[in-house]
Amino acid sequence: MSINNPINREVYMRRITILLILLAIGFTGLQSAWAANLKKTVAVFEFQNDSGYASWVSMGHDFSDQLSDALVQSGKFIVLSRRDLDTVMAEQDLAASDRFAQSNTAKIGKIVPAQILVKGRVVDFQENTSSGGQGFSIKGVSLGTKRSSTSIGVIVQLIDSTTGEIIDSKRVDGEAKAGGLSVGFSGSFDLNSSDFKETPVGKATQIVIDRAVEYVASKMENIPWEGKVVTVKDNQVFVNAGTNAGVNVGDTFSVYNLGEALIDPDTGINLGSERTKIADIKVEEVQEKFSKAVTTGDITKIAKGDLVLK
Repeated sequence: MSINNPINREVYMRRITILLILLAIGFTGLQSAWAANLKKTVAVFEFQNDSGYASWVSMGHDFSDQLSDALVQSGKFIVLSRRDLDTVMAEQDLAASDRFAQSNTAKIGKIVPAQILVKGRVVDFQENTSSGGQGFSIKGVSLGTKRSSTSIGVIVQLIDSTTGEIIDSKRVDGEAKAGGLSVGFSGSFDLNSSDFKETPVGKATQIVIDRAVEYVASKMENIPWEGKVVTVKDNQVFVNAGTNAGVNVGDTFSVYNLGEALIDPDTGINLGSERTKIADIKVEEVQEKFSKAVTTGDITKIAKGDLVLK
């Protein structure tokens, strides 16, 4: 086909235009995929048991641990557990800081190296059991037919770790039923035991945890990935994220300088800071917990503590 012909030239240009559009769409898709591989850092606080169910003494503790583990297993997050937070808190010199001028949530946020704080409350726990027939007991172990169901309701909150603002909140529910021959026993709840996982309580708990992870993951998709500049030397920018956070050679990021923290004069809450973009960087080397990047901009403008966004 000769492109000297006006008609052929028009067809040729249309094909080139379509090809360029497809390439642009493909590149945008790749950028989204690269961003999706980056792990965002969340901190899971111990859940509160507001359900009125007292038999499960460690309910709040168990739910926070299960959610932490499930978020890690999803492969999308770096998770600071309740124990990690206790360690961070213990290492802080509270008297020498300005955190007491903030609200409780905001002052916690200032010392937690996480983008989002995850808090929760178990607000509903219903366990219904109906027995069929008299059954019998042998040395304290009861046998009989039983139908049981469990429903659990949990409110999950996502909180900005800098401002203490509740970004989003949702109730997630789980319900499970079982029936047939039952073996009754008295003992503590062990979420990791195979026996517990097969009970209606165990199954309802897993449903709630799965739905909570799905909720957190969907909301975090709209929140930019964040890192920090550790130092700048030898014409390289060191970032506090490496393979553990899903960073790869060739990844590109934008570096921002944070202005003065804006504190609400009435509430003392940190409202955030102005951000000024100062450079784009490209990763050249990745270690487990940090990476090295270069910039085509003015590297002298980049300093320790600057914000790195994707």
